[in-house]
Amino acid sequence: MQTIARRLGHQSLKPSTSLKSIYPISDHHYVADHERYVSTLATKGVGHLVRKGTGGRSSVSGIVATVFGATGFLGRYVVQQLAKMGSQVLVPFRGSEDCHRHLKLMGDLGQIVPMKYNPKDEGSVKAVMAKANVVINLIGRDYETRNYSFEEVHYHMAEQLAKISKEHGGILRFIQVSCLGASSSSPSRMLRAKAAAEEAVLRELPEATILKPAVMIGTEDRILNPWAHFAKKYSFIPLFGDGSTKIQPVYVVDVAAALTSVLKDDGTSMGKTYELGGPEILTVHELAELMYDMIREWPRYVKLPFPIAKALATPREILLNKVPFPLPTPEIFNLDQIQALTTDTVVSENALTFNDLGIVPHKLKGYPVEFLISYRKGGPQFGSTISERVSPDAWP
Repeated sequence: MQTIARRLGHQSLKPSTSLKSIYPISDHHYVADHERYVSTLATKGVGHLVRKGTGGRSSVSGIVATVFGATGFLGRYVVQQLAKMGSQVLVPFRGSEDCHRHLKLMGDLGQIVPMKYNPKDEGSVKAVMAKANVVINLIGRDYETRNYSFEEVHYHMAEQLAKISKEHGGILRFIQVSCLGASSSSPSRMLRAKAAAEEAVLRELPEATILKPAVMIGTEDRILNPWAHFAKKYSFIPLFGDGSTKIQPVYVVDVAAALTSVLKDDGTSMGKTYELGGPEILTVHELAELMYDMIREWPRYVKLPFPIAKALATPREILLNKVPFPLPTPEIFNLDQIQALTTDTVVSENALTFNDLGIVPHKLKGYPVEFLISYRKGGPQFGSTISERVSPDAWP
């Protein structure tokens, strides 16, 4: 009797007329050939993907991207850009459930998929890449821990991802994010490992795209934030050398936009390396002046020669694997960063840059560093008058 009742129920639910006859839908506005609704993703670069919608958050771009390092600084901006264009983003994470919580709001329902994994377990890595057609490697660490060395994080993991992508057979694009200044002759171990990773990735996947951003500036950055915190706590910041090292800092949003632009092109970026530096070349001292100007504090520096700075940073590296407990994270006195600052880090003369991707990078002064107003001791409007910016020594 129950079976008969279910059958009768299904029959009664069948409409007598088609829905289309009641609510006629014009095919003119929904066909793929309509200019407004055609995706800008290139078929050469990302293969024959199914695309639907206007190209916004609720559309389907056809991209299923596994973003390794998505919970990091650059990762949140990359995930936001991918989700905004209707891509499904697989977020591998190895920490707690709070690591990816802020990312789930960036995409439509079900488009941001957190997946727990173990970087040292190859089967776990393959599982998070199984459904993907795009792999983006943002994994990086500017200091070593007891569990992960520079070589493990930057070289071995990148090589492993490239090999698995090659065996996968369905990965259409592989994007490796390196660092500006990465070279086998660099005084920095991290930059040497990054250079080795670039070679390993291109050896396995010659069509991979390499992005080499300069030091990135943004709300969660690891240069201006530590400086401002140190300045608030000790009323000065140390300048390694004399602060004359040249760098080319870049706004993190521009780097994320460059990565998205690589996915949108017609495949011309495949197999190429791009050096992503900001529009201005600054010395470390000039960048520190910009930070002080934004937090509205009077600049105070202690210039440390490189040998002394290295001596202050060396004990952590010596004790790292000799003590039975984790050591504090180095922020200002990071030995590897001090080594990197002994040489200038700017974009090469003949390198491919933002211009080749059709992007105009932002200047740092202004909006990109406005997050530093949280360090003003008197609130966001502190120091807005002329009298508050005069040197205390100038008063009678």
